[in-house]
Amino acid sequence: MMECDILDSLEQLGYDGPLLEEKALLTAAEGGLSSPEYVDLCRWLVSRLNPLCGLEESITSGPGDMDSLQVEMSGLLKELHCPHEEAVSRILKGGVLKPKDCLKFALFLSSELQAAQILRSMRLSDKSQNENAVFRDLRSICETLSLPEPGGQEAAGVFFQVQEKVEKIVECLPNGSAGNPVLNKSLSSEQWRKLHGINNDLSSEYECRRRMLIKRLDVTVQSFGWSDRAKEKVDSMAMAYQPRRHSLRPQSTVDMAELLAAREDLCNVVKTSSGSMREKTVCAVNKILMGRVPDRGGRPSEIHPPPPEMPPWQKRQDGSGWKGRGGNWGRGGGSWRGGGRNQGRHGRYGGKRGRYQY
Repeated sequence: MMECDILDSLEQLGYDGPLLEEKALLTAAEGGLSSPEYVDLCRWLVSRLNPLCGLEESITSGPGDMDSLQVEMSGLLKELHCPHEEAVSRILKGGVLKPKDCLKFALFLSSELQAAQILRSMRLSDKSQNENAVFRDLRSICETLSLPEPGGQEAAGVFFQVQEKVEKIVECLPNGSAGNPVLNKSLSSEQWRKLHGINNDLSSEYECRRRMLIKRLDVTVQSFGWSDRAKEKVDSMAMAYQPRRHSLRPQSTVDMAELLAAREDLCNVVKTSSGSMREKTVCAVNKILMGRVPDRGGRPSEIHPPPPEMPPWQKRQDGSGWKGRGGNWGRGGGSWRGGGRNQGRHGRYGGKRGRYQY
């Protein structure tokens, strides 16, 4: 029932007024805008909705000034795009509201307030997650370098400490340990912006490919369970596969930090079939030789085009077709007086009338 939904919403919103009981709510709805309790409920909902949505309209009048109250109520509902247009127009015309219309307005305002609170919490959650991610990375850097936590410090001071610590560590390393960076030039703001765009395009492309590979993996693993023997071990297969499957993420984790950290040794391309690589990848399976296998074809040079669905069109030859009213039929060779391909033993109509035989 509508009144039950309104009471549940008011309890969740923290309303502690006199309309938390079903009987009192119905009585106030019957009074409509003439009921001070109903007007106070609407004013309470609007007062909490206003800072979340930045409403231009508000409810400041009471039942004593019915004309102003009707204008404010109708303007507020129109600003919120209330779907009950007939009831809203009835307010502006000064008509009597039904108790059901008042309940609809109360439910609409409470639902709008709940939706606004949810959207606000989502925005705050996203902002806190981004801030927490940055702070978490910075704290991890400080822990790795044995620096104090960055809490309460200015960003410039923290980065200066990090740079100074890294330079000291690099000086203590043997020559060539860190390697030369791949990116050895300074980039302008416009170049960094273009580089970010290129990275976003590549990340989108790799995400599409990863999704396709993950889907292929899901389909392959699903096909393993089609046999009758595998159907008995569905639970054990799921326990072995699901944890590994959930660890796979389609989003690419490569960002600009990897570009700055890349060294020149990443640019050395070595073939997987080279001797140095095969020493590390050789195994017993590579020594197994396969025998003769049946030829499965598939060579494009040996594939013949399919036959045409219909014979090719040819120009009509001379002597074919009609030769006049009393002449031959053409291809059938029939005539008005009998003969031809359509004539049976007794003609088409079973009779022996030569004049109308085909």
